[in-house]
Amino acid sequence: MAVDLGSAETFGDVLRLHTAATPNRPFLVFEDAQLTWAETYRTACRYANLFLARRRPDRPFHVGILLENRPEFVLAELGAALAGAIMVGLNPTRRGAHLARDVVHSDCQLVITEGKFAAALGATLEGTATTDVLVASRFDETPAPSAGSLETALAAVAEDDPRVRVGGDDLCLLVFTSGTTDAPRAVMRSHIRLLRMAQGGAALVTGCAPDDAVYCAMPLFHANAQILGLGVALAGGARLVLARRFHKSRFLADVRRYGCTLFNYVGSPLAYIMDTPARPDDADNPLRLAYGNEGPRRYLDDFARRFGCRVIDSYGASEVGVVFTRQDGDPPGALGLPTPGVAILDARGDECPPARFDAAGRLVNPEQAIGEIVNTAGAGMFEGYYKNDAATATRTRGGMFHTGDLGYRDDRGYVYFAGRDVEWIRVEGENFLARPIEEILQRHPDVFLAAVYGVPDAEAGDRVMAALVLRAGSWFDGTAFAAFLDAQPDLSSKWAPTYVRIVRDLVRSETNKVQKRHLQSEKFIVAADDAVFWRPRGETTYRPFTPADLAAVRERFRSSGNAARID
Repeated sequence: MAVDLGSAETFGDVLRLHTAATPNRPFLVFEDAQLTWAETYRTACRYANLFLARRRPDRPFHVGILLENRPEFVLAELGAALAGAIMVGLNPTRRGAHLARDVVHSDCQLVITEGKFAAALGATLEGTATTDVLVASRFDETPAPSAGSLETALAAVAEDDPRVRVGGDDLCLLVFTSGTTDAPRAVMRSHIRLLRMAQGGAALVTGCAPDDAVYCAMPLFHANAQILGLGVALAGGARLVLARRFHKSRFLADVRRYGCTLFNYVGSPLAYIMDTPARPDDADNPLRLAYGNEGPRRYLDDFARRFGCRVIDSYGASEVGVVFTRQDGDPPGALGLPTPGVAILDARGDECPPARFDAAGRLVNPEQAIGEIVNTAGAGMFEGYYKNDAATATRTRGGMFHTGDLGYRDDRGYVYFAGRDVEWIRVEGENFLARPIEEILQRHPDVFLAAVYGVPDAEAGDRVMAALVLRAGSWFDGTAFAAFLDAQPDLSSKWAPTYVRIVRDLVRSETNKVQKRHLQSEKFIVAADDAVFWRPRGETTYRPFTPADLAAVRERFRSSGNAARID
């Protein structure tokens, strides 16, 4: 039965309400382990009492969680909510000084981690402000030392609810942004805002209910899993099925094994799942909906058909300053209709005109129609960056929320995501976006994924470069690839890549977003294990980009006075 959450302001309140209504109903599932709502509640109370016992009143009550997706993450977060502590999600892919910076910047007085990260974390924190570390080992083969054992520490405290007074407006957690251009920023989130986002997510998935099971393989330190994974399960009273990490080969087996009906994603997981061998019975599974953002368009409909479910791909960012509401019947590829106040603005702050399309559906006025997605009505759900007033002021300048993301709208008001500022490429005076080129490249039967970006041209502007992941068993034929591109009716001559880099995989963040800035920084001067091809002007094939070619290109940059652009 559904539980009335009308009185709830925090995840702790939600946990109490579900426990009171359905104590023996399963909630948290991980591998062969399962916890009911009552068991989850009692264990979360232990975490709360542990945090309170170790609290240092002279420092912010911040608890860092450096874990893959495992029960301790959820239990520690719920325990923090019961204790009034602020949870800080730490990215396990960050190392050394970068990780230390995150811990110190977010004022963690305690960090919960696991064995595989413990040694590196300890070395990282040497010489920094004192931070206690507890190591979870229940689901590891090697137990943690008793002195730093999370299990030992939990056994020494009670499982009674501490009944700390926690208000909806109190700070709940810090969620770091991806940090692809500078140091990650910690987005502040209050209890009531997080809960309202979770309830909105549950509404998005057309009524998440106790009979549902959310398959959460996206990292819990990120906003996507916090809202659309854990948050949706809590708001709907559904089971939360955790996978340590996303694995394309385990997806369908896990969905079937645990009866998962919902799957949240961000970035390219759908593409990787579609890269597994198709079987006639793929649609024989309980999944009814995959939902998330920034999924490659090519794979959305194919995924839905293959696995017999719906796919809702929308727009998302850690700050949640802009919201779109997608409905059945919206145009393909559209984010949906914006909430009041959301507009597409040009560099002057004026609203961009609607997009115009030719008979083939190609955008014909990108320079006029594409602008920044801005919430002119205010900051939306954004509550600021922790200890970064300057970044907060930039994001909310003029009393509006500036996403930094690009989009355009059609004549009916539907908004389409066009990428981020790195997506813009300028060739011979013409500005265009990478995303449409990627969609064309991925039509090629041998191309699994494509990332398109601009690299410097010797004279001025950019040249188009594409990093391609080929399907297993395929190889790059420069002549055939050039012929394929020449045959595409919607590929402008300026859009065609000058350089093609063949990679085993695209550099992605922990949240599966392709890190184009990393690719862009390497230009066409790349490691020996990646093959680079190019198609100089007038040639009909892509041929290997040799050291002699690089030397000649360098000379062109030098003679044009632009040597600094290539170094």
